[in-house]
Amino acid sequence: MTTPLDTPERRYRMLRLIRGFEELALTLVRSGVITGGIHPYIGQEAVAVGVCSALGDGDRLTSTHRGHGHVLARGADPRRLLAELAGRVDGLNQGRGGSMHAADLSLGILGANGIVGAGAPIAVGAAWAARQAGEDRVAVAFFGDGALNQGVLLESLNLAAMWRLPVVFVCENNGYATTLPAATAVAGSALGRAAAFGIPAAEVDGMDTEAVRSAAEEAVGRARAGGGPAFLECRTYRFEGHHTMERRMKLRYRTPEEVSGWRARDPLLRAAEAIGAARGEALDAEVAAELAEAERFALASEHPDPAGALDHLYADGTRPRAGAVA
Repeated sequence: MTTPLDTPERRYRMLRLIRGFEELALTLVRSGVITGGIHPYIGQEAVAVGVCSALGDGDRLTSTHRGHGHVLARGADPRRLLAELAGRVDGLNQGRGGSMHAADLSLGILGANGIVGAGAPIAVGAAWAARQAGEDRVAVAFFGDGALNQGVLLESLNLAAMWRLPVVFVCENNGYATTLPAATAVAGSALGRAAAFGIPAAEVDGMDTEAVRSAAEEAVGRARAGGGPAFLECRTYRFEGHHTMERRMKLRYRTPEEVSGWRARDPLLRAAEAIGAARGEALDAEVAAELAEAERFALASEHPDPAGALDHLYADGTRPRAGAVA
C-alpha cells in the first residue's frame, strides 16, 4: 500500500524527501559510491508528487531515466532505492536495475526506463491488461519532451485512443532534450500530439504541486470512469544538468539568468508557504533523519556476488546454456 499524499503537509514532506534524496545521491556520485552517475530530478518534484497524489493503491506507472522522483512519490522505500543506485543486494532490484531501471511491482511501479519514450507502451499494456481482467486500475506514463518525436509514443497514443484505455500520459516538459532546446526540435506542440488522436489534453504549471494535482485528479478520474486516455503537459525545469557528467564536461547551453529565473519558482518554496515555517522545519528534520538512515542502510548493504551475474535473466529462473555467454 502506498502512503497517501492527501494533505498539503504530506505533499510537502514528499517534495522535501525527493529533493533531499537527489542531493544525497549527487554527493554519493561524487564520492564514487554511486557509479555511472545519475539524471537528477531536482526542480521537477511537483510533477511526481502532484500526479502520484491522484493515484489509488492499485494503479500503475512507468517512469524514465530521470525517475527517482516518480518512484519515491509512488511510495518506494528510500533506503532500498538508494541501495539500488549504489548497486547493493538490498536494493529494490538487488542492485541490478540501478538508477535508470528501478522498479517495485508491489507498488505498481513497472520500472524506470533508460530508453526515451519506452515506458509509454508498457503503461498502455498495463491498462489493457487491467481492462481485460476487469480491474479498476489506471496506468500513468511519465516521459519528457524529448519523447514527443519518438514513434513508440505516438503509437501508444494511437492505441490508447482507439481502445479507450485508462492511461494518463504525463509529459514533463523541462525545455531540453539533453542539451537540445525543445523549441528547436519539436514541430507543433505537445498538446497538438494529443489532439491529433482525439485525446483530451491540458497544459499545467509543473512547478506548482497543487495545480498538477488538480489536473491529474481530473485526468485520472475520467480514465477510471471509462472516459479513455488523457494527456498532461507539465511545464517544469531541472535545476541541475541533464546528467551528473555535465559538470565534468562543462557544457554551457543555459544562461545563469535562465536557471535563476526558474529557481525562483522552486516548487518547495510554494509548498512551504502553504504549511507555515514551523511545520516545514519539523518535516525537514524528519526527512533529514530518514535520509541519514537511508544512507546508513545503503552503505551497510553488500555488493552482489559476481557469480550470480547471469541469474534473473529469465522469468522462470532458467540460466543460459553453458558456453552461450563468453
